[in-house]
Amino acid sequence: MRSLTRDEVRAVDQAALEEFGLPGIVLMENAGRGAASMVFELGIEGKVLICAGKGNNGGDGFVIARHLDLWGVVVEVVLSCEPAELTGDAAVNCRVAQAAGIPIRVWNRDVSLSDFPESLSECDWIVDALLGTGARGAPREPIASMIQAINASQRRVFAVDLPSGLDCDTGRAEGVCIRATATATFVAPKLGFSAPKAEQFTGSIHVIDIGIPRRLRDRVLGVD
Repeated sequence: MRSLTRDEVRAVDQAALEEFGLPGIVLMENAGRGAASMVFELGIEGKVLICAGKGNNGGDGFVIARHLDLWGVVVEVVLSCEPAELTGDAAVNCRVAQAAGIPIRVWNRDVSLSDFPESLSECDWIVDALLGTGARGAPREPIASMIQAINASQRRVFAVDLPSGLDCDTGRAEGVCIRATATATFVAPKLGFSAPKAEQFTGSIHVIDIGIPRRLRDRVLGVD
């Protein structure tokens, strides 16, 4: 399967909306449900802690939390920013998760670097929904500290679209980077996944269908 660059990922979302009238929140729902199904299939034997950032990757994390909760999994979200800082589809899915009664703790308000490791140690899986394909350069705080703590926890880690800290195009980590057990990536693998040593960050890679029209998918992937 052909790999996608950062710009191509953005172009897929834009084309889905502008050419086919498919809203981003539908794609987020499909991505989150597909990722939730994948981690569920990998086997869950305890609590799942979802670490969510302020962008669409964090929005995917809220969708994952909702579906896992629906399937009887004990879930909790740690959000790297205040909910009021969320915008667009991520904000919508945060509000849905709040209304659904899913526990959401906010970094530096409800959880800190001193007690975060204890929260991580209680989990079977940690879902990395901190940074998405649009992120460039070394992760900044508080994301960098969260990544370091996640890696030190020795828990199983499930990365959403790509491990936070890994560059989508180069496959290099400019600073700290999630070392995932498995990565659920959307539509197609990302170009950086084929880089030397990228596998130490991605773990096993699982491509998730997010419901874009077949005509768009075939055009993006170069299918005749």
